[in-house]
Amino acid sequence: MPLSIVILAAGQGKRMKSDLPKVLQPLAGRPLLRHVLDCARALGPDAIHVVHGHGAEQVRAAFPETDLTWVLQAEQHGTGHAVMQAMPAVPDDHQVLVLYGDVPLVRAATLRELVAAAGTGSLAILSVLLADPAGYGRVLRDKAGNVYRIVEHKDANRKELAVQESNTGLLAAPAAALRRWLASLRNDNAQGEYYLTDVVTLAVKDGATITAVVAPTAAEVLGVNDRQQLAQLEAEYRRQRAGELLEAGVTLADPARLDVRGTVRCGRDVRIDVNVVLEGEVELGDRVVVGPGCVLRDVTVAADTVLHPHCVLTGAAIGARCSVGPFARMRPGARLLDDAHVGNFVELKNATLGAGSKANHLTYLGDATVGAKVNVGAGTITCNYDGVNKWPTVIEDGAFIGSGAMLVAPITIGRNATVGAGSTITKPAPREALTLARTRQQSLAGWHRPAKATTEERSRAIERARLPEDDHSG
Repeated sequence: MPLSIVILAAGQGKRMKSDLPKVLQPLAGRPLLRHVLDCARALGPDAIHVVHGHGAEQVRAAFPETDLTWVLQAEQHGTGHAVMQAMPAVPDDHQVLVLYGDVPLVRAATLRELVAAAGTGSLAILSVLLADPAGYGRVLRDKAGNVYRIVEHKDANRKELAVQESNTGLLAAPAAALRRWLASLRNDNAQGEYYLTDVVTLAVKDGATITAVVAPTAAEVLGVNDRQQLAQLEAEYRRQRAGELLEAGVTLADPARLDVRGTVRCGRDVRIDVNVVLEGEVELGDRVVVGPGCVLRDVTVAADTVLHPHCVLTGAAIGARCSVGPFARMRPGARLLDDAHVGNFVELKNATLGAGSKANHLTYLGDATVGAKVNVGAGTITCNYDGVNKWPTVIEDGAFIGSGAMLVAPITIGRNATVGAGSTITKPAPREALTLARTRQQSLAGWHRPAKATTEERSRAIERARLPEDDHSG
């Protein structure tokens, strides 16, 4: 049966105390709604309808995908009212799955089970067993165990509040039947809203079968209403992703101090120290070691490379057996070939460091191509930017760049060339030669450093500065 997914994302999130709409609040570096959309797409639906309201333009701008149908809920009158807004665009022969934009950790496997339960024409709801179900609607069953009603927390009596099986709000149903039940909703409740959960009672009256699929864990159906709940889900997400790496054979110094905010692929015997952040697409080869405090975003690191503490790598490709850091920065386009070494406070941007080459201290290589077995001395800078354009630097194999050299691009340093320390090189340096560019050293005898003026001298100087030019008094 064709599947239409309706995602409710119109809430303001007042308790977040933020100008940002609730579904745009970040979880693991991505908006809450992004997590829900990714999960929804994993089901291969025929359509995804997003019901939005507060901050509508801001929400739509954050998700420019063309496979989304946006439905505006201009006034919010409850979850049932929200689903009503999307139903005109849903064909009767579709199955409808209702998700929430602030429930980001639900798993595709759980949703598949929910959709399958509704496949026979019944209404399927997702429930969860909670030790403390405060705030959740309760799933009420008869003596035979059949679901006959969901009562909201604010409308429940004492006996009903003691029920631990709680409603998550997620449900699946045939579109034609759901449309009929929605049309019969009433708002005579404590909130004066049209509750989506009331379709359960209407479905029972209609003679439909109600199936409650119990979520495997409470964590995957937790919603976000305030900062504390958001932090709770962040910790749960972090725990889940760390667990996946542990199961894959990765050694984590402390699973609680690793943030995985993207897709990570690891080889064998990878070791990751504490306070590491992995974002985007990250690939770590066999026996890679990631030191404490490193941040990797869209990075590949080949086998046997060591990233020493506090390195930041973005859009970089690191070869095998390299040594990076500590405190190194690899910006987009940085590429280290096998056995290259980059040391402390070295930065590469759109630059390649060749096999076996070294830049161990306080160096900037931008828009540069560095050959094999090159030594780049401490404090060397490729002067690649003239204020308008970026210019390339080429350093050929075997060159030796002395400390404190300024290489003014565009420029080429020849094969096995040597650049003397402290040189500012503005012309090509020939192969197999020593190139120097220093001003002549001078010593001035009798020169004295400026001394600090006394308070009285400073006062007189300030007074003189205030006098008009034609005032010759004193």
